[in-house]
Amino acid sequence: MRRPEGRQTAGEATRIVRNPGGGRKPPAAPAPLRPVMLPLFRFALVALVLGKERAPALLDGLGVREAVRAKEHLDFLVGLSSAERQARVALEFGGRRDSAEQLRALMQEAPEALRRELFQRLPPYHQSLFPERAVSPVAAPVVPGLGAFAERLIREATR
Repeated sequence: MRRPEGRQTAGEATRIVRNPGGGRKPPAAPAPLRPVMLPLFRFALVALVLGKERAPALLDGLGVREAVRAKEHLDFLVGLSSAERQARVALEFGGRRDSAEQLRALMQEAPEALRRELFQRLPPYHQSLFPERAVSPVAAPVVPGLGAFAERLIREATR
């Protein structure tokens, strides 16, 4: 005798058994902590820039091995000139995000002779900010030291 599909007799009834845990998995054990590679050179650089005389004491807050290595970096950084340290900071932490706006403001405020020097000393990707200016052959600056001054202004605007 055939029964219509979908119908069951009392003996064939499906039973639902509830699991008190709800079928959830037990919580996983936390992953073991891996040692973190600290950027000790950057720590030393920041400590020197912000702490100056207190830089060695600031680095003492690191672990024993890390403090020793960071102080080695600090000794190296102390031996650099101020300009070299500033360059390291710019290299490690990048340029200004608003450098384009800073350069535009600088070009707007500068007298024409300084504008020419600034534009000639800008890298090509920054020269594209000023399409109204044309690249001209490099001529000797009218005022001695104007080129060095222009380079310094560009560094300050971009770092």
